Amino acid sequence: MDNEEILQEEEESILTLTDENGADTNFEYLDCIELDGKEYLVLMPEGSNEIVILEIQPVDEENENYVAVENQSILDTVYGIFKERYKDVLQFED
Repeated sequence: MDNEEILQEEEESILTLTDENGADTNFEYLDCIELDGKEYLVLMPEGSNEIVILEIQPVDEENENYVAVENQSILDTVYGIFKERYKDVLQFED
């Protein structure tokens, strides 16, 4: 892999999302997890070591919304799946 490919891969892992107030925030894409027929993005805000989990809600064939998950049970389950997938790669603090 050359430097250009590495840079492109790093750029593709950064998502810029705009909140309801119009503020942009950059997130590092970590994973997409399917649970009970829904998909959830696992992201990390740039400059943070916290995990953010958002539900993907399709709008049409080309667009989708990302919605904060408020159900603690869903958050715990998605985070548990994420931790299990990456237990050999990442260190988690509980």
